[in-house]
Amino acid sequence: MRRAIAVSLATAAALATLGALLVVLPGAVVDHDLAGASVAPQDRLKAVNDVRTTLLQAVGGMVLLFGAYATWRQLRVSQDGLRATQEGHVTDRFSTAVDQLGSDKLQTRIGGLHALWRIAEHSARDREAVISIQAAYLRTHLPWPPAGPEAPPSDAPINDVAPLEVRAADAQVALTGLGVLLLQPREHSWLNLSVTDLRRADCDGLWLHEVNFDRSCMEAAGLYHAKLTQASLVAVNLRHADLTTAILRRARCVLADLRGARLVETDLRDADFTGADLREANLRKADAGHAVFHGADLRLADLRGSDLSTADLRQARLTGAMASELTRWPADFDHSGAGVMLAEDPGPEPPPLLQPPGITTQHPPLRSMA
Repeated sequence: MRRAIAVSLATAAALATLGALLVVLPGAVVDHDLAGASVAPQDRLKAVNDVRTTLLQAVGGMVLLFGAYATWRQLRVSQDGLRATQEGHVTDRFSTAVDQLGSDKLQTRIGGLHALWRIAEHSARDREAVISIQAAYLRTHLPWPPAGPEAPPSDAPINDVAPLEVRAADAQVALTGLGVLLLQPREHSWLNLSVTDLRRADCDGLWLHEVNFDRSCMEAAGLYHAKLTQASLVAVNLRHADLTTAILRRARCVLADLRGARLVETDLRDADFTGADLREANLRKADAGHAVFHGADLRLADLRGSDLSTADLRQARLTGAMASELTRWPADFDHSGAGVMLAEDPGPEPPPLLQPPGITTQHPPLRSMA
């Protein structure tokens, strides 16, 4: 009450002062400018009115500026309040979603993963935390070798292992979310998915740049057109994996098991396959510019139409590998002496839509496993 009275008195005093200034000040200004000179009354009255008009315009401008400043301040306060409210909602949603990941119900865990995914898409501040949580979720729920009683044993034939989206739908959601969120700019570069059971996982088209898959099992995984640039795939199991048109530029595939894998039209430039097992792998039309196959096992591999012109093939084993007239070899490399067999080029590759879906794909046994 006292504050309201004080504000009213201050306003009245300001108005009174302004009125006095408008009545007294214009005449004083005119008299000062005339410096005692004699003028007609009507001219003096006009000069006083002109000064009064100028003062009114100045006062009006100041009022407008003050009103604009007050409005801006109020808007800032409102925005800060709205932002605080939104952040509070995000925090509540984040906490609820994380709690859902520990539920015994599959649908609840999937809901929590989708909620985290949505939070990361709309909140850049929480994106890195969501990515870390999803990666940790995969590592803890799908360790390699398998630890839980419901997980297929490590020595189970791959055709007896259900696709990841069937046997662990929540893990597939987490993996897909990672492959989408990694498209966004990140504070940190590497993401750890090492020693993880990703057998028959669906990674088609996902962005897995600079992801560490070291010693993971990705047997028969679908990696069609996946982005694995600079990924670490050291000692990873990629038997029967479909890497058709995938991008493995500068990927580290040292000691990787790629027996029977499909690397058709795959970008392998500058990748390191030192000591890798590529027996029976399909590398038709692959671009292996400056790739390293030092000590790699390429026996029975299909190299028809692949570009190996600048690849490092030192100590690589090529007995029984197939090549065509379109296969490009390093200068002075004796592919016939290395045991490579010439075969007819297969021609254009079939479109991917004609390939069987991952759920029904049956993988023939590898001759190198006998």
